Amino acid sequence: MKVLHVSGYKSLELGIFKEDDPKVQIIKAAIKKRLLGFIEEGLEWVIVSGQMGVELWTAELVLDLKEEYDINLAIFPPFENQDKRWPENLKEKYQEITMAADFYKPLYIGDYKGPFQFRAKDMWLAEKSDASLLLMDEEYPGSVHYFREAAKKVSEDYPIYLITPMDLDDIVEELRMSDPDYWT
Repeated sequence: MKVLHVSGYKSLELGIFKEDDPKVQIIKAAIKKRLLGFIEEGLEWVIVSGQMGVELWTAELVLDLKEEYDINLAIFPPFENQDKRWPENLKEKYQEITMAADFYKPLYIGDYKGPFQFRAKDMWLAEKSDASLLLMDEEYPGSVHYFREAAKKVSEDYPIYLITPMDLDDIVEELRMSDPDYWT
């Protein structure tokens, strides 16, 4: 696998309203663990659409990982000015990340025109990637469900790797056990 698409819940779907929420570090640790495994197997590109939440956190991680690994980041928002209605702090973060990315190109020129842009984005990302890594609880799939359905339409054999709530629980336990005070 050379190209991996990463997505998941938007921050609001997770009840995360501030970037310094402790849940963000747990989610990032889970994504990083999976990305490192894929990088060791030859992953070259991570692609995202840049939406708030899992995708922006993944983009941040990939930019950090570039310091040690030969990995690239591409961002393909569904349209220009995707961040138009976002909170100011997230707009700034998004703009910094898009400038630091190895490749950035909106799929549609101009602002939001309709939901067809999101459907087209999902199909395009599934067609251009070798697999996807999704942070998703199958009982409560949220908005990432739309991408998963689009990927199934592209190919029945399209590989989708999940980070589940159980995986996040494992990360919490790993982080607790890595604290030296845990053992005293």
